[in-house]
Amino acid sequence: MDSVNDDAKGVGYRRIEVLTGPGRRRKWSDDDKARVVAETLAPGAVVTEVARRWQISPQQVFDWRRQARIGAAKEGVPAVPDFVPIVPEPSVAAPEPVGPTAPARATAPIEVKLAGAVLRVAPGTDMELLTAVLRAIRASAT
Repeated sequence: MDSVNDDAKGVGYRRIEVLTGPGRRRKWSDDDKARVVAETLAPGAVVTEVARRWQISPQQVFDWRRQARIGAAKEGVPAVPDFVPIVPEPSVAAPEPVGPTAPARATAPIEVKLAGAVLRVAPGTDMELLTAVLRAIRASAT
């Protein structure tokens, strides 16, 4: 009768496989996860290529991105800014006369530059209309 330790041919050796590369169930630090996610958010980045470089599955990267979005939402960080900063430009107009004989100054219109569009807002413009127009401009830019 054959020995239990022999292989099927009776030679007496066993086959051993050496696996190289990353092992299963690697522990990723939060810093490493953040680096991978940041790399995928760069302009022109492809998630599959980034995942291949880090030797992980694209599904894992997408999960980390989802977790980052949820974490940012819990911290109150808005995905899109809720405001547009107003930056005044210096005017090159002549100095206005000062004193009791000076004419009453009319309010100047506001100029908003957003997503490549220039919007001039006259004083007294309806705020609801202005909000709708600004949202439409912002939506058309994305």
